[in-house]
Amino acid sequence: MTKTDTTSTGWAIDTPTLEAWPSLRPGTLVSIVKRSPAGDNKVRYPGVVMESQVEEPWIEIEALWTTPTVVQAQLAFEPGDVLRELFSPIHPFNAFAVYRPTGELKGWYANVTYPTLVEGSENHPEVVWHDLYIDIVASPDGQVHVLDEEELSDSNLSKTDPELHARILAARDELLSRFPSRQAPFHESVITNKPATT
Repeated sequence: MTKTDTTSTGWAIDTPTLEAWPSLRPGTLVSIVKRSPAGDNKVRYPGVVMESQVEEPWIEIEALWTTPTVVQAQLAFEPGDVLRELFSPIHPFNAFAVYRPTGELKGWYANVTYPTLVEGSENHPEVVWHDLYIDIVASPDGQVHVLDEEELSDSNLSKTDPELHARILAARDELLSRFPSRQAPFHESVITNKPATT
């Protein structure tokens, strides 16, 4: 895979992804793929690209939570919840705005990642992101929780890949600095219709 940067494995911006990014227009059906830090596929689910007020190159994808309830730092993902997920091909994080089916914002779940990849085919694009340990849960009232720092510590990455470890911490810090002013990927969309994925 051709990269525009070679500083740290996986962290580089992917040229084919940048070329494919404009094809992810509103209404495009995609598969969202979450990978482990090692690159194994962990989760795959459908979504649809939405019209968005978020600045480029961010895209906004709507998906439904269809699995049993999961609670992370008081943010509950429950069956029927609507997720508005923001991805970027150049930023090392993403975030999911979680809404009740009625349209009430419950909070955000942000992930430190490699820049998002586009894989698959033109007819069946896949939006791919790697989980890089650190997560941030934020609530509409301004509360913020940083999760899984112990997992990053247990990974021993600070010794095996100190550059990547430093980048992960820098991405965490940037996420924390973006939340108070609701800079992307922290964004509140207007949910007025039934989820487009139904």
